[in-house]
Amino acid sequence: MDKPLTLSHFSAAILFAVFASIVFAITQRNTAREQIRYGFYCFSMFVGGVFVAGWLMWLIRR
Repeated sequence: MDKPLTLSHFSAAILFAVFASIVFAITQRNTAREQIRYGFYCFSMFVGGVFVAGWLMWLIRR
C-alpha cells in the first residue's frame, strides 16, 4: 500500500506560497515579464511572512 504524503507545516506553507503566487501573478499582471516578477515578489512576501510568524510564535511561547 502507498504511504500517504505527509508535509510539515513549513513545507505546506511553501507549497501554498508557490501556488498562490502563481495565481496572483497570472490574475494581477498582463505581460509575462510582469507576471514573473510579481510572482517572485508574492512568493518572497509569503515566505517572509512565514518566518516572521514563526519568530513571533516562538517569542510568545518563551
